[in-house]
Amino acid sequence: MPAQTARAPTPQSPILLRERVGSIAVLTLNRPAARNSLSEGLIAELRAALKEIHDDKGVRALVIAANGPAFSAGHDMKELTARRSDADRGRAYFSEIMNACSAMMQAIVQLPKPVVAAVQGVATAAALRALAAGLAGVAVGVPAAAAQREGRS
Repeated sequence: MPAQTARAPTPQSPILLRERVGSIAVLTLNRPAARNSLSEGLIAELRAALKEIHDDKGVRALVIAANGPAFSAGHDMKELTARRSDADRGRAYFSEIMNACSAMMQAIVQLPKPVVAAVQGVATAAALRALAAGLAGVAVGVPAAAAQREGRS
């Protein structure tokens, strides 16, 4: 039997990148292979980052961006459907994740600093809801054709 070379585990990229540019905080969704879908982990990281930004007197504004071809595809459907095998068919988990997402969106709404979304691609479902509720319609990088369809140009 040939000897196998041991492979070092590849480090996972962080799902949320945090950056500070002067007094501006930048949060970048970093799950491009999953279209930046809102997983349980990403929702928790966003909420924690929003709390830190809320409390940081040196931060005067927040930009939320995303890596990859989509801003966000909404909730992570693979994560949600994987819980269908639970005894309650995933109802408790679904409720838990929706409550966590709602709390994260409320953290955006209650942030006492301007929030701008650098939308470079599709934003659907929960992501679109977060943009609409929390960002009061401020979106940077919305393609002109989409803006025209929505009567914004």
